[in-house]
Amino acid sequence: MATHTRSSGAGAQRPPAQGPGPGSQTPPASSPRRLSRRSVLRGTAALGGAAALTGGLTACSGSGTFATGGRTPVRIWDLFTGADGERMQTMQAACMKAHKDVSIESTTLSWGSAYYTKLAMASSGGRPPEAAVMHMSRLAGYAPGGLLEPFDLDRLAAYGVTRKDFAPAVWERATYKGELFALPLDTHPFITFYSPKVARKAGLLDSSGKMRSLDSKDAFLDAGRSMARATGKYGMSFGYLLDTAQSWRLFWGLYGQTGGQYRMVPGSRAQLDESAAIEVLSFIQEVLNGKIASRNADYAGAIAAFSSGKAGMILSGEWEIVGFKASMPDVAAMPFPTIFDKPANYADSHAFVLPKQDYPDEKRREATYKVLADLVKNRSLTWAEGGHIPAYMPVLATGAYRKLSPQRDYAAASKIVTLDPKVWFAGAGSDFQARMCDAMAPTLQGQKTAKQGVEAMLSQLDRLLAAPQPM
Repeated sequence: MATHTRSSGAGAQRPPAQGPGPGSQTPPASSPRRLSRRSVLRGTAALGGAAALTGGLTACSGSGTFATGGRTPVRIWDLFTGADGERMQTMQAACMKAHKDVSIESTTLSWGSAYYTKLAMASSGGRPPEAAVMHMSRLAGYAPGGLLEPFDLDRLAAYGVTRKDFAPAVWERATYKGELFALPLDTHPFITFYSPKVARKAGLLDSSGKMRSLDSKDAFLDAGRSMARATGKYGMSFGYLLDTAQSWRLFWGLYGQTGGQYRMVPGSRAQLDESAAIEVLSFIQEVLNGKIASRNADYAGAIAAFSSGKAGMILSGEWEIVGFKASMPDVAAMPFPTIFDKPANYADSHAFVLPKQDYPDEKRREATYKVLADLVKNRSLTWAEGGHIPAYMPVLATGAYRKLSPQRDYAAASKIVTLDPKVWFAGAGSDFQARMCDAMAPTLQGQKTAKQGVEAMLSQLDRLLAAPQPM
């Protein structure tokens, strides 16, 4: 599809954006290697909003190896709470049991802008933890600014972790300027859960008892109508009101399926394939027509409608799998259907990163590689029980993983992932996603046209691109 540019005035055609590629943030050659605390204080406010810079920062102790029962300590920051937090603790305990020479000192911080602000501040001070968890969609705001260190591929290979073990799309997003800056732990896609009971009543199951193909606009909408008749309420459930990400996840995944391109260069105006974006929003309006799905559902309402059988399908993240299995043990799932021309599934990825250290301790660094490789390679099956797809692909071929249901049925989504745009202000927990959701909301509610919704999104993008880059 051709890329369209908006006019900057009546009848005026806007010039194409200039400068480096999308989201490029290459600092000038004369930039100092270290960032000043003042520059990062300004930058972190832009990266995630004003956040308290106390509490989690004190978790970092000084550099240098100290003994913990004869073990070399590895400090890791993460943002996992609830069931995910418990699984990560289980994985780390198993890792320490297998490696008697290391100890893991784990610190869990509140996720969102506060977490990423604290991580940036710790890195800028040169005394961060040895490793931290980051959403891959946030990498573009950290790697170019010198807040992270690249991984040594030979060191990873020594512990059995190599490029061939990861999906190409995931590995590519973990790199910056040809170097690996994030070690992927998982992909967590936006998928389709469905009730086999409702789907069977609607005549939508194939001979194997799985949902038949919904890979077209007509097939998807027809399935929604059939399930609405079967439930007597709605066919599908999708909650987006008062949520800072759901409608963006749905839109961006479908936009990826159109093959639509984007250009988001700081200092220039945003470019999208506007005809493709309008087509996507128009389709979502067809789904949210008050019959196939509610026009005005919030996140909790959508979960409740699906869990109670008032909708036969829900469009949501795989992270809801534990709750769904508790309320409906036979819940099934699949990757998001290919509605347009190209298979694509919106997703993000939890990954381990190495925050920049002024005086790295070599013994700790070696222990860090040992720990991270072990967690990714040997503990991913535990992580998969919570719904996330292991990024380390050999795990997917094991008999133990193939027994996980419905995880095995949407694992293919990891091969067609579409992450947020590669630009410093995008990513999980960012103000960017919230702004995009707010811009789309009137269109999804039927109050504005799809064209007006796209214009509102582009207007917000232009404001973000005009803001000063933090690093």
